[in-house]
Amino acid sequence: MSFTLHLDGPVWRQHTAEVRDALRTAIRGGEQPARLGDLVPVAKGNGYGLGLSRLAAEATRLGVDRVAVGSVFEVPEVAQHYAGEILVLTPWDPRDVVAAQHWEHLDPAHRDRVIRTVSDVHSAKELPMGVRIVLEGITSMRRFGILETDLLALVASSDFQAALARGDVRLEGLALHLPLAMPEMHDAGSADLPRGTSTRVVEVRGWARTWHAALQELLRAGSAVPENANTLWVSHLTDDELQAVRALEPEIALNARVGTRLWLGDGSALQARGTILAVHAVGRRFAVGYRQRKAKDDGLLLVVGGGTSHGVAMAAPTPAASLRQRAIAAGTGALEAAGRSRSPFSWDDKLLWFAEPPHMQVSMLWLPDAALREGTSRGLRTPTVGDTLDCRVRHTTALFDAVIDA
Repeated sequence: MSFTLHLDGPVWRQHTAEVRDALRTAIRGGEQPARLGDLVPVAKGNGYGLGLSRLAAEATRLGVDRVAVGSVFEVPEVAQHYAGEILVLTPWDPRDVVAAQHWEHLDPAHRDRVIRTVSDVHSAKELPMGVRIVLEGITSMRRFGILETDLLALVASSDFQAALARGDVRLEGLALHLPLAMPEMHDAGSADLPRGTSTRVVEVRGWARTWHAALQELLRAGSAVPENANTLWVSHLTDDELQAVRALEPEIALNARVGTRLWLGDGSALQARGTILAVHAVGRRFAVGYRQRKAKDDGLLLVVGGGTSHGVAMAAPTPAASLRQRAIAAGTGALEAAGRSRSPFSWDDKLLWFAEPPHMQVSMLWLPDAALREGTSRGLRTPTVGDTLDCRVRHTTALFDAVIDA
């Protein structure tokens, strides 16, 4: 085991249970019935570094009726470890040929419990028979979704109503993907909204009214409103915002999709570590690695498990939303231009420098004599093969050789 995630299982599971309970209180107002909604754990991508199967099993332990996955490609693994409903977040679209083929070949044993997200009118008109769907409204996130007017027109269309009446389509509610930052709302004012209402709540309230009008249109046309249709599937609302929506829309069910907060919210329960695989004494100006970069000082060269294939030092573009973030990004870029990069690995709580850019499965790190002496003076022994170094890693892009659940 070279690059591992050490999981404090009791602490982690206590945290996930606390998040579940807090969300249920916000959504239901305490001990109110589950028909008012629940949290929907998100298990997608690399499983937030923990793996999809582990998250699916944890969702079972949490006692939730449904989970969300990122794409249809993740359904089989999650379905093997979870027996409830599975919402697929990436919109279903027959023009995405590869994904459409995977939809067609889903295991029939799982197919009836999978819910598709439909985010444009074209896709809604091409739905196969016997599917469960949520329609998605386009929010200030501006990624996927249907405009309010198009949504109302779709629900009012005779073809869509006929599909519902025949049972060809089972409507499970409206999905809203909201931004992390507060959206700008230029016409957000309303006499019936309390002072201080967040713009996310205002946006959800507006969509709730649109959805209510859409369901009323079904009733006017003589169509039976499906049992689960009066549901909003929301993301990125705080507990206070969920409570505010519940107060404004007491009859609608709220399903809160949650991923990062649930799985990674207690950082003390998760620690990435790289195993030291080799230790070499090096002198000043000693050349090492593919690019033969030279050591600045005497010390040790540590070869550590954890490289680009594990997600080590693979960074997404910085948001640079503040002056401090921009200064850090500029400083980091200047160091890299000079051939120097700090690694995410640490010894004695100090980040070490890369000897050269990380390789696919290992990293080469400098440990200068000065840092080594300082560490040993604090009671640390000299690193040897088999020891581990802590590593700061982005869990949503990390791939571990093993997860050790203590």
